[in-house]
Amino acid sequence: MITTKRYDYIPFPSIQEHPAIANHRALNADKVKHYAGDILKNGLLEPLIVWERNGGEYFLVGGFHRVAAIRIIREKNPGYFDRIDVRVVSGELDEMRALNLKLNADRLDAKLVDYFDSVIYLNNANWSKEQIAEFIDKGVTLIDEILRYVPSMDRRLRRMLEENKISWNRCKGICRAALDAVPGKEKAVVDAALIALKKDGTPQAQPRPITMGKAVKRLTACAEKQPKARYSVTHADLLALLSVLKGRQFSDEQLERVRSAFPGLMEE
Repeated sequence: MITTKRYDYIPFPSIQEHPAIANHRALNADKVKHYAGDILKNGLLEPLIVWERNGGEYFLVGGFHRVAAIRIIREKNPGYFDRIDVRVVSGELDEMRALNLKLNADRLDAKLVDYFDSVIYLNNANWSKEQIAEFIDKGVTLIDEILRYVPSMDRRLRRMLEENKISWNRCKGICRAALDAVPGKEKAVVDAALIALKKDGTPQAQPRPITMGKAVKRLTACAEKQPKARYSVTHADLLALLSVLKGRQFSDEQLERVRSAFPGLMEE
């Protein structure tokens, strides 16, 4: 079980990188440069997250861009940041890797595809769908869909998802057709679907699932039935709600987040 052991102030050179725990994406040079300037000016405002496997043995779990930035600072300024603020966590290796994947994906600008590797890894580590959903703050339905479609997903579809050139719903439809195809004909099914998609052009924006008026009406009804009920929401939940209410550009993941965070809002 992942637990926070303590917050500490440890020698920077003692922080190692474990071969099985890496940054989800390649380091962004511009981001590292920005962090270097900010940390040099304001200090490290958010502690790094490190795994203490054994006493005094620390492996980096979260904060790869900041570590790269501090290395640049130390090269130019010997003696700077000899010690560093950290949050020390404990757990098994598979849990640390899962936490690393979650930290990399858990951003307001995260795309649905950013969660694919986390979900598949946790499933392979024998986590239940319910545990995965709770850990990465997603709905069980979405977890089930990822596990069903992503492992065999054509790489072209995944690339289109990454580039926002296809919706998750349409991608699922193509994946479903490929899974139902006669063995050996899966690629042909995907090829045909992509040709049809190209002829159709860019998929149109999804219809607004709920208007502001309906949202006010349903929340009012919920408040009358359960006046003391409370919602526990994150910034990402609020952003998803506003995006869905705006009704022009919202993702399937945001729609699922609204359903989970605001029960009763989307139902008639």
